[in-house]
Amino acid sequence: MALVRWNPRQAFNLNREIDDLVNRFWGDWNPGNGKSQGRYPSVDVEETDDQFVFTAELPGMDRNDIQVSLHDGVLKIEGEKKRASEKKEQSFYRSERIYGRFSRSFQLGSKVDAEKVDASYKDGVLTLTVAKAEAAKPKQIEVKVS
Repeated sequence: MALVRWNPRQAFNLNREIDDLVNRFWGDWNPGNGKSQGRYPSVDVEETDDQFVFTAELPGMDRNDIQVSLHDGVLKIEGEKKRASEKKEQSFYRSERIYGRFSRSFQLGSKVDAEKVDASYKDGVLTLTVAKAEAAKPKQIEVKVS
């Protein structure tokens, strides 16, 4: 066993204390800890005048293990990332890859047209394009001169 010199500055590490406080409140969502806690996958959301575009990173997943639904204005991405093979006799030194079920939901309300949703999956990236409803699109109003 190695001796470690005590460092009083590390005993009162404000960053660590804030991280612990946030993790106790919202749960530990750090992907490196092996627990996804509903935060996996990472998703970028873009909005244009006509549509919302969701881009989710799902590396190493099979398309058949991903489900996308839009119900009552809630877009839901869910699925399960499975291990390629189980190795019972091997123990890991470090395991950072995330496996298991995940789910992400996005509240869109009545802003979208549920009939106009496009989904594509290529190179581990899921791209969802959801068209806005006509009522949610910005309208140009002509100003009349009198």
